[in-house]
Parts: sequence; structure tokens; C-alpha cells
Amino acid sequence: MTGREDPYPRYARLRQISPIVRAQDGALVVTGYGDCQTVVRDGRLAHMPPDMLAFVGFPDWRARPALMQLFTSMLTLNPPDHTRLRRLVSSAFTARRVVALRPAVERVVGELLDAMALKAADGAVDFVAEFAFPLPIAIIGELLGVPAADRAGLQGLVNDWTQVLEVLTPEVLEKADPAAAQIREYLAGLLAERRQEPRDDLLSALAQAQAADDRLTDDEVLSNAALLFAAGFETTTNLLANGLVALLDRPGALAAAGQRPEPAVEELLRYDSPVQLVSRVVMEDVEVAGRTVEAGERIVAYLGAGNRDPERFDAPDELRLDRENNAPLSFGGGIHYCLGAPLARLEAHVAFPALAARFPQLALGEGVRRRDSLSLKGFTALPVQLGSAVSSSRR
Repeated sequence: MTGREDPYPRYARLRQISPIVRAQDGALVVTGYGDCQTVVRDGRLAHMPPDMLAFVGFPDWRARPALMQLFTSMLTLNPPDHTRLRRLVSSAFTARRVVALRPAVERVVGELLDAMALKAADGAVDFVAEFAFPLPIAIIGELLGVPAADRAGLQGLVNDWTQVLEVLTPEVLEKADPAAAQIREYLAGLLAERRQEPRDDLLSALAQAQAADDRLTDDEVLSNAALLFAAGFETTTNLLANGLVALLDRPGALAAAGQRPEPAVEELLRYDSPVQLVSRVVMEDVEVAGRTVEAGERIVAYLGAGNRDPERFDAPDELRLDRENNAPLSFGGGIHYCLGAPLARLEAHVAFPALAARFPQLALGEGVRRRDSLSLKGFTALPVQLGSAVSSSRR
């Protein structure tokens, strides 16, 4: 658990040993910025084809709802299917649609800050439970068209389903399969409603995209809607919580981030990435870190390590909110670059200035609990003391 709380010293030691090392499970690991870029951008490195699940004990993966839903989504598909789905989903998930969400983000942020101020009378407030989770789930729910009353109930199901990204065992699938099935059943009902009565939401847009291109199946629509809902709050929740801890550890940093949120958010993404690693399978021989890696090898890029590479970043272990020429790897790259990155950035750009203005004396409390995860870095509980709050100006 220690390495998961603060993996960066271990990353530094790995870089000192070699730019590419063999892990105990047989995978090759890279930790340099440029090598991580190669892994996420080079088309000769791909996601594990789903049929390879047979070699790890799941030849029946198509009958397992958790695996079927995951391996028919953009997250794990390779071209040409990935190309087709990405194009169709991107046609619905437009920059205009994201920009139009800013008033909703500002409204939800204000409401959550008001609620935090009321709860502070009882002592510390859990930043994850009261802000970092409900903000992105409200916004991705708004974007997709999931009714507000249903959003929180889906969170536990999403958590159970996405455990297969961490470890794939029969025990994990016992919870993940029924969770995935319930998510699909719920979204199928909502999709049917949107086909009858379209609205200005992403699920309606996906239904319209499907009507315009009959190659998009119901399973693909539902798998990618589930993926967007899950990814829409997982990464942003961790960005907000990790970022707040980094800021509160340094006097004046929260106020500084509030004054210039755009460069500050890029630095927070670099400094403590919500996504720490990605894995690829080598489809044809490729050179990585100065050596030829043969087809069939599995290679893992530690994005969190690449973000701290001293050959790319000056004083990488320092948090510099005005860092120039910043380009964190936190949202991946290439054809699998995170589709929701603009939305995550928008939420953080609004959230940190609002927190700084409303709670200038914000401080960490007792009872912090970190997430026990290798690929996703964050917190399950983050108590904070609000101090003297500035009255809300919202009316």
C-alpha cells in the first residue's frame, strides 16, 4: 500500500535501473516521458484483443456482462472498430456540447459549496463525498441525460463493474457481472425513452448517430454510454481530490490556483496523475526505450512516472503552478486520448477558483483514506476543515 500512496520514489528508482524493465508478471515497464508517449501513440501497440481473454481463463467472455460491456467499448477496442465508434461518439460528444455545460458546472459547484458550508457546523466535511464525487457525476449525468435522482444509485454499480480493470478474477466477476447487467438494463430503458422523445443530451445524440449509421449496434451504444458515465466521474473525482491535497500542502497554493486555474490544473494533472498507468500489447516488432520489443509482448507505460521525468520537466518533484511548456501524459495519447479530457478540465477550472474564493482557510482534516488501486490514484475519503467561509454570492 505504501507504494500506491506515494509511488514516485519507486518510479525514480526504476528509471535509475533502466528505461525499460521486466516486471514479475512478465510485462515490460517504461517510466520515461518519451517512452510512455511511444506506448500510447504508436499504432503498433494496441489494447489486448478480447479473444486473448481465453488465454487468461475466460473463453466465455462474451457471456460475461462485465467483460462484454468493457470489450465492446472504445476503451479497449482497436481499429477499425475503435475508429468507427470513436468517430460516431465524437460526433455526439462535441466541443460545443462541452462548452455549453459551463453554466451547469458553475451552478452545481455553487450548490455543493453551499451544502458543504452547512455541513461544516458538525466539524470536518468529506471533500470526496460532498464535492469531488457529486460534481462530476452530476455533470456527466447532465451530459448523458441520466435523471438526477438516478445518478448516485449508479455509482456503486459502476465501481463494482470497473474493478475488472484492476484485477480480473472469478471473485471480482461475481460482483462485476450483475453490476454491468444492471447498468445495461437501466441504460437500455433510458435509450428507448430517448428514441421516442429525444432531448438535448448525449444519449439522444448517440441514438440519432445510430439511426444515421446502422453499423452502430445497440450493444455498442450501451457499452459506450456506460463507459462515458464511468469515466466521466472516475478521473475527475481523482483530479479534484489529488489536486486539492497538493494545493493544501503548500501555503498560498490554493489561492494561486484560483487566480490562474488553466496552468494550475495542467500542473496538478502532471504532479499527481489520476491515471497512473496504461497497458498495451505489441502487435508487431517496435523499438521502445532503445530496444526492440517483439510482437506478443505486453508493455506497461507508467504515466505518473513519465510526468515526473527529469529529462522532460525541470525539478519534476516540485509543484509549480506557473510551469511553462507543460504537457502531462495524464489523459493518454494517440487514438485513445481521453475523449472526456475537455470536460474534466472544465470542471477543475471552475472548481478550484470557487473553492479558493469561498473557503480561503480550507485545510486538510484527520482520517484521510487513499484508494487502494494501482492504475487509478485518488482518495476514498478526504476530510477537510473549511475555516471561516466567505458568504455565497449566488442568488
